[in-house]
Amino acid sequence: MKAVASVILNRVNVSDGEYARISQGGSVRNIIFQPGQFDCATETLFNRYNPQNIYNMNPTEEHYYIADWALAGNRLNEIGECLWYLNPFKASCDTTFPRNGSGTFHTRLGEHCFYRPTSQYTNT
Repeated sequence: MKAVASVILNRVNVSDGEYARISQGGSVRNIIFQPGQFDCATETLFNRYNPQNIYNMNPTEEHYYIADWALAGNRLNEIGECLWYLNPFKASCDTTFPRNGSGTFHTRLGEHCFYRPTSQYTNT
């Protein structure tokens, strides 16, 4: 959860590219609710109801702790400046993500691959 929070705040604070425009000067809400970014922020996936959306969740003390931790400026060192993550549902991570080549593989934590921006990201 801290890794995902780190990615979200990296997107909020990036100075150029798509996420700088989306965050409009630092809006966490704009980043989280950007269409197609976080499955938990949508009530439907693939034209079906998504029961694991944030509207059905009951946050615990751990969730509040992690949100406070991230909003206080903390980040996982392992994540660095990564702007993307995904679970590839396979043993290896692709070398680039997203498909436009704006991210390059950085690290894997558990089942998730994390990607940092390339120079191409500036043009997104």
